[in-house]
Amino acid sequence: MSAVRLLVLGVIRMRQPTYGYAVRQELLSWRAETWTNVKPGSIYHALKQLTADDALRAVRTEDSSQGPGRTLYELTPAGESEFLARLRSALTSVDMEELGAGIAFMDALPRREVIDLLTEQRRAAAGVRDDLIAMAPDFPGRHDAPHSRDLLDLWSGVFDNFTGWTARLLDRLAAGEYRMADDRPRDADPDRRG
Repeated sequence: MSAVRLLVLGVIRMRQPTYGYAVRQELLSWRAETWTNVKPGSIYHALKQLTADDALRAVRTEDSSQGPGRTLYELTPAGESEFLARLRSALTSVDMEELGAGIAFMDALPRREVIDLLTEQRRAAAGVRDDLIAMAPDFPGRHDAPHSRDLLDLWSGVFDNFTGWTARLLDRLAAGEYRMADDRPRDADPDRRG
């Protein structure tokens, strides 16, 4: 899965209709380049590809005397479906870039669904951790690669931390933290905090 594609769809969904430059600025404000492979070129490539795939519609292009015109984009029904499918997939991923992109937009889904998806993600991350730990007695398998044990310890530690992080997020979601797609609007419930 491309985290960049999910990020572009998600930002456009949040701000639509919007320009490619606004998508780039939004992702820069999130410092997305530090936790994903998103670059300005990948954003514009995703916009072009998503439009070709009928996930985005170019609403209009404004002429500019200072360079290429600015194109205003919005999601199509196919784009909305792709966004939701990619979001659900990302929230079960053990790839940190994909999961990060999913966390960025988890509020687009109902709370219970997010909890269920992240519970699945936590089980998968714990399974990877447990598999790595189970390999320990056989490492290093080759005497000429003594660093293999250190690599195994590194990755099992990463997945142990990953599992704990997801558990803490699940606790906060279950306690009502974050406004999710199925939460009542703030003005509909004056006693609600969050």
